[in-house]
Parts: sequence; C-alpha cells; structure tokens
Amino acid sequence: MSHYTHIHLSNQESPAPAPAASTAPEKASSMPPPPADPNQKRKNRQSLSISKSAQEEISQHVEAAPAAAAPASRPPALAANAVVGSPPTALRELPALRDAPPNKREELFKLKLQLCGVIFSFDDPTSDKRGKDMKRQTLLELVDYVNTPAGQKIFTESVMADLMAMVSANVCRALPPATDDFDPEEDEPVLEPAWPHLQVAYEFFLRFIVSSEVNAKAAKKYVDQRFCLQLVELFDSEDPRERDYLKTILHRIYGKFMSHRSFIRRAISNVFYRFVYETERHNGIGELLEILGSIINGFAIPLKKEHLQFLVRALIPLHKPKCVGLYHQQLSYCIIQYVEKDADTATPILNGFFKCWPWSCSGKQVLFLNELEEILELLGADQLNQISKTLFTNLARCLDSDHFQVVERALFLWNNEHLVNSGCLSRLNAQTVLPIIYGPLYKNSSGHWNATVEGLAQNVLKMYMEYDLVLYDQCTTAYFKEEEDAKKKIQAIADRWHDIEKMAAANKRQRMITA
Repeated sequence: MSHYTHIHLSNQESPAPAPAASTAPEKASSMPPPPADPNQKRKNRQSLSISKSAQEEISQHVEAAPAAAAPASRPPALAANAVVGSPPTALRELPALRDAPPNKREELFKLKLQLCGVIFSFDDPTSDKRGKDMKRQTLLELVDYVNTPAGQKIFTESVMADLMAMVSANVCRALPPATDDFDPEEDEPVLEPAWPHLQVAYEFFLRFIVSSEVNAKAAKKYVDQRFCLQLVELFDSEDPRERDYLKTILHRIYGKFMSHRSFIRRAISNVFYRFVYETERHNGIGELLEILGSIINGFAIPLKKEHLQFLVRALIPLHKPKCVGLYHQQLSYCIIQYVEKDADTATPILNGFFKCWPWSCSGKQVLFLNELEEILELLGADQLNQISKTLFTNLARCLDSDHFQVVERALFLWNNEHLVNSGCLSRLNAQTVLPIIYGPLYKNSSGHWNATVEGLAQNVLKMYMEYDLVLYDQCTTAYFKEEEDAKKKIQAIADRWHDIEKMAAANKRQRMITA
C-alpha cells in the first residue's frame, strides 16, 4: 500500500517564550511589481527543496559576499525605476549588522528591513543593477545573521511590524494572468523574474516562522488572517520553486498559530470550490493537498463535523476535473488518511467516488482503480455491507470495459493477498461478488485478444471455482440462461421487424392492385 510522503520540515518548533511588551501593529504599504511576461518561458522546470538546494544556494551567496562589507555608495539615479514598497530613500549605504554595537543593532536591523522593502521591476533585467544587487546582498546578510540562535534573538515584537511590512511588500503581489492556451501537463511554467529577491525574502521569512525566539502570541497580530489568505492565493503561481516555499511556510504557520488553523482550512477549501465548480485551472492544488495530508494526519478521533464536511464538499469533488492526474497522488493520500482515521468515512467516499467515475477516460479509470485498491484494503465488514452492491456493480463495469488496460488493472485487484484472503474479494463474500462479476469474467477468459487479460480472468474464475463449486455452477448456469434469453429476445425483435416489413410489402402490393 503506497502512501504519500509527509512534508519534511527541517527545524523543530519549541515552546515560545513569555509574551513581550505589546506594540501596535503597523500596516505594510506595498505595491505589486508589474506582472511578468507570460511568454517568457524557461526550458528547464526546477523543483527546489527548501531544506537542501535553496539553503545551500543561499549559503553560497552569503559566503561569497563579505558580511562586513557595506554596499557601494549609490548614485543619485539609483532608485529611479524602483516601485515603492518602502520609500526609495531607504536604499542607502548601511554598516554590517555584525559590526554594529549591540545597542544599535535593532535599529540598524529595521533600516535594513526598510531597504529590502523597496520593490524593483524585473521587466528589464539590465535596469537598476546596483540597486537590485544592494537589496539582494542585504537580504542575504539578514538571512545569514538570523541563521544562528544568537541572531534570532533580534526577533522581538518591536521589529515585527517592519519585518512583516518588508515580507508583504516583496511577497504579496498580483500574479501575472495565465495564458489562455497554457497546458500544465505539456507547457513549461513561466518562472518568476523577481526570483533573485523573492527567494531570499521567502527564506528569511521561513527562518522567522520556525524560530523558537518568536513569540507566537505577539506574532499572530502581524502574521494575521489577511496575510494567510494572501499566501493561499499565491499558490496559483506558475513557478514551482515559489509554490515549494509557500507549502512549507503555510504548513509552519498552521502549526505555530493555532488560532489561524480553522481559517486556513476554510481558505484552502474555497480555493478547491473555485477550482472544481468554476475555473478548473489552478497551479497549486497538489501543494495545498500536500499540506492537508499532514493536517488530516493530525485530526483527533472522532472526527469533527467540520472535518467530515470538508471531506464530502471539498476533497471528494476534486476527482471531477479533467486535470485530476496532476494532483491525484496527493488527493489519494488525503482520502486514505480519512479512511485510516475513521473507517465509516469509506461509505460516503466510495459513493462519491463512483459518482465521479470517469467512464469515458481509460487513463483516469486506471488512476481511480489504484486509489480504489487502497480504500478497499481498509474497508471493514460493516462498511462493505452498506456499499457492496454499488462496489461490485461498478467493478463489473470496469471488467466489461472496451479498453484492455482498465480490465487488466481491475483484474489485478485479485492479486492483492489481503483483499483475496480477508477482504472484500475473499471466500466470505463470494456469494455476493461472483454472481455480479461472472459475466464479464467469463467473456474475458474465453478469447480476449490480450493474453494477459485472458490469463488473469481465467485465474480469477478458477479461484472462485475452488472456493465454492456449487456457487460457480449456479453462476455458470444463470449466465448461459441469460445469454440464451438475450439471444431469444434479439431474435424475437428481428422476427417482429420481419413481420412488419412483410405487412408493409403486402399493403404496398394491395394499393398498387387497387390503383
């Protein structure tokens, strides 16, 4: 039984210290940078691992840039094309944090945050090179400084307003509009042109969220619900590197701020509703489901009504969209987590599952059969009694499919030892399952063009014959009687049409004679 891997988070949270003195939160004023050119394609899709690749890259930049070296003096026109998050005057030469006296360090930290809040346009990569480099080097310095336990002590409530203003100015922006002909399965994603700044801003914010020095009670006034909603909306970014950071950051926020948990779940479910019932276009469904996989794993038993509603209204309908193959692995993991938590959820899951069954798409049917096998492994006797007729009827339709891969995948269910020995396909349920599936099994076992399908069907029939020969003979007799009755019915219909044609010909001749 396959399981989707948990999100790996490198740093462990520890209890927050006593609340610090409260200060009024400041609103971050930010303007989004101009949208990226949607036609700017890159050939290679890069998947960034936050715990390894990104941090190694950032560390290399930090080592390459002398920490104590201050940026060169900026010319008067340095910020001419800067889009203001912080005012352009924030771009000025500042000493290194490690060289500053301890009593001046917090004020200098705020000045550097303001410098990093100046947003540049990356439409023209050659413009404002000095300003862009100054900001990137400052961001790298901040990441390097807070990468030590001593440096993280600067995360006091007095700097949180400036810190969140900088993060919001860089991160919370309007995404470029998606191109009409974009196909996520075939086209390369449009990579974020501002990634040299955006990556380090995300890395800095991640260090802030995971730090044990951050007082969660104080920080939740700044990392508020509005900010969480903006993060959820950013999951529609085409850049997989950004979605990877967002996945880890939102998961950490969910773990650190308990008061935001219900709101984050509602925000994610709203994204799913819009995706399923309106647009069927979203780039981050897989990453959001990855977060939910870990969240569902932590649900208490018995499941709350809210969690059951989320399953029925948000997760099960995600099987409907045409592009389900892009996120099916993560969706399947979430569904299995529910069944493992509460076996009674298998009944509404399978009922909804078969309502969404893609009978006209063989590729999706194979995916669904993979998920069905995992659910059946966890199915209890009580749940099977409620769903058996629907389950075996749909299974018979799969065995009767015109596509050999669907039939083959359905027959592979009988290779699962758990299902055959003690599950829904075992000897105990032979009286229920064999009469329903005998017909398509017999047809596949006697002359199917695909040798694998024919052999598998013969093995299944042989197994049930060994289980209960009397039942097998009854099913055989019933099947041939049904086939004979069907042939007689077809012949009767043909004879009736023949009689009608004779009557029509006789009437025609009679009219001709009369005329």
